[in-house]
Amino acid sequence: MPNPPYLDRIFLKEGGIHDESKFPFSLPFVRELDLTFDSEVCFLVGENGSGKSTVIEAIAQLCRLPVGGGGRNDLADGSSPHKESELAPSLLGSFYTKPKDGYFFRAEFQPYFASLLDERAEDPNFLEDPYSRYGGHSLHRQSHGEAFLSVFKSWMREGIILMDEPESALSPQRQLSLLAMMSELVQQGGAQLIIATHSPILLTFPGASIFNFIDGELRKVTLEETEHYQITKGILDDPNRYWRHLKTPE
Repeated sequence: MPNPPYLDRIFLKEGGIHDESKFPFSLPFVRELDLTFDSEVCFLVGENGSGKSTVIEAIAQLCRLPVGGGGRNDLADGSSPHKESELAPSLLGSFYTKPKDGYFFRAEFQPYFASLLDERAEDPNFLEDPYSRYGGHSLHRQSHGEAFLSVFKSWMREGIILMDEPESALSPQRQLSLLAMMSELVQQGGAQLIIATHSPILLTFPGASIFNFIDGELRKVTLEETEHYQITKGILDDPNRYWRHLKTPE
């Protein structure tokens, strides 16, 4: 897979560590953070609390996208609970070229975004149809998964696209639909996708880079080396072997 068109690398500034007892500097990987993006699609994987969202929020701020999620013009009302990244001020980003456009999809932002569109629909000074790019009607009237896919379809275009756990509302079939959108976008060129995920389905994207947060480090791994793949394959291949350990003794 070719090198990404926009973000090449993020790394810690000299003297960037302030107080190692406080978040985010208490996360062990932060102390040696130096991540090079070597493909158009990059996944960040790891256990809950390992630091995936912390890093992708910092990338969003470096790319001038709202940390709370959305595009550059989506949070003028300040409705998102996330305002800025605590890690980004300690990082530097190296760009081949700065992206002119982009989007940060995060699951927590979608209810705020749906309400923002509804507010625009009721605003007499907002002259466009805010729903035209998202299925023609309020995202609150769509199922959780349908609303997610409506936003994906709207923003699958040239630029930098960040996602934080996009699979959270998607069935396995809908995850395949997302993979198909991603594949088409990459083939068109001019896009870079960085995705934090727990989904082994998404991790199968051909040629993608996978960086794993494990044992306090950030390591590049293969699909087969991730716990996501190993546990999913293991329990599907032999459910009884796993359930012998999961059952509570009678």
